[in-house]
Amino acid sequence: MADTPYFDATGHGPVLLLVPGGAGHPMGLGPLTERLATRFTVVTYDPLGLAHGRLGRPVAEQRVADWSEGARRVLDAVLPADEPAFVFGTSSGAIAALDLLARHPGRLAHVVAHEPPCVTLLPDGAARRAELIRQLDGPGRPPAEGGSATPMGVFLARVLRPFTQYAPAVTPPPGRLTIAFGSDSRGQLLHRTAESLAARLGNGITAFPGGHLGTLDHPVEFADLLTETLHSGAGVSA
Repeated sequence: MADTPYFDATGHGPVLLLVPGGAGHPMGLGPLTERLATRFTVVTYDPLGLAHGRLGRPVAEQRVADWSEGARRVLDAVLPADEPAFVFGTSSGAIAALDLLARHPGRLAHVVAHEPPCVTLLPDGAARRAELIRQLDGPGRPPAEGGSATPMGVFLARVLRPFTQYAPAVTPPPGRLTIAFGSDSRGQLLHRTAESLAARLGNGITAFPGGHLGTLDHPVEFADLLTETLHSGAGVSA
């Protein structure tokens, strides 16, 4: 991991750390970020630097702990140690957000984890993980390195397998976490996973607009509900 984590910041207000899904490339999140930036200082973390000129370079198999440690260093770079931040993570980014909360709860005001693929929590988790990997990686993998590399290729080659093995080992402080799922995901694997995770951690669960890619498909509605959820979870007015 680089000495200085890659991130971008925009907007004004309390810090909201955004941890994208996939391989951490924030592609497509512009409309969501623009809406959130009217209420927060939005800090978008790019754990592998893919949006900062590193796409195509060799990438080792990723560790959840490295992403969450990088996220902590981003927070240290953008706000004083005695000021907690809001965090939103989706998909693999939600797993990093969960790990960040487990390791540094005092640094965070409230976390929303949207559809983290912690599928091993399910009673049939090993089979469901194998099925998920087969569905995503089975049709053929885009390149992960070189001039034709894609973020999806990096995700499939270096992120998907280690991250879907993750299961939170620490129960977060009460009121500090909201598990989110897409309303269009009801009855699907990641909705079941979100329900199991919320039950395991004793946390609330909230339906957000759209499905797994609700951040892209419904950015305004998603941003507005995220704002409300973060502020209500932290006990402040939106």
